[in-house]
Amino acid sequence: MRRLMIGILLSLAMVQAEAEERLFFQPLNVDSSLDQQTWRSIWRDTAKAGVKVVVVQWTAHGESTFGGRDGWLANSLRLAREQGLQLVLGLYMDPAYYQRHAQLDGPGLEAYWQHQLGLSLAQQRVLREQWQLPVAGWYLPMELDDVQFQAAERRRTLYRQLQDFAAQLDAPLHLSAYTGAQLAPDVYAAWLYELQSLGLSVWWQDGEGTGSLPKVVRRAYGRALPCEVGIIREAFRQVSADGEPFRAEPAEPRHIYPQCHAEAVFSLGYRPWGAPLRANR
Repeated sequence: MRRLMIGILLSLAMVQAEAEERLFFQPLNVDSSLDQQTWRSIWRDTAKAGVKVVVVQWTAHGESTFGGRDGWLANSLRLAREQGLQLVLGLYMDPAYYQRHAQLDGPGLEAYWQHQLGLSLAQQRVLREQWQLPVAGWYLPMELDDVQFQAAERRRTLYRQLQDFAAQLDAPLHLSAYTGAQLAPDVYAAWLYELQSLGLSVWWQDGEGTGSLPKVVRRAYGRALPCEVGIIREAFRQVSADGEPFRAEPAEPRHIYPQCHAEAVFSLGYRPWGAPLRANR
């Protein structure tokens, strides 16, 4: 009996250690067809899996606001709150963000970012005044990379912009980054640490799902990160080729880096209990 109890306790400890406390959710317009019962089941199973915080990638995507304060997304998130889940709400995302990044020079990129931050600030006010959801933080959907921010001057400008933006928010700001291997790992790590020092929660995407960089390269970047930078574990495997619309299959997220890093998982649609989302899409 004593040996059985020890085994049960060890199993529970392992489940607790592997629980994904933070989980990303990327809402799409097609998700509006899911009914309230399905959403309630999804969020109940999310909480049962050990998730404490849901990071909603965006609440406005171009002209789409997913129905606004009385729409399907807001109502779904109210059901998430009923299950005790905390919310980090994403702000505004430009559907042409990555194309615009590739097209703009230094001054153009600075002006573009300033405009997008203004749109996100306006969305934050809409969420506070109209959606009236309790929030644990705000997420900026514009991902950072060391391709567009390879130049030190661009990184300095971004630092000032984010500093001003975060100062206008009433809850912690989260943002994420990935690497294109354009900065040396130690330089890249120092950049993310500098942003973290603003009081932001900075998350690095581990790249295991996209596999866009060789394993030895992405592991070098992950190992260089200071413990203060969180890691997003990708729970998918990309199956689309370059130039094709993005397609991926679920895959178990991997624990690769030291436990000193906060961790999150991307994303709900790839987790076993997110099957209704995948089937609907």
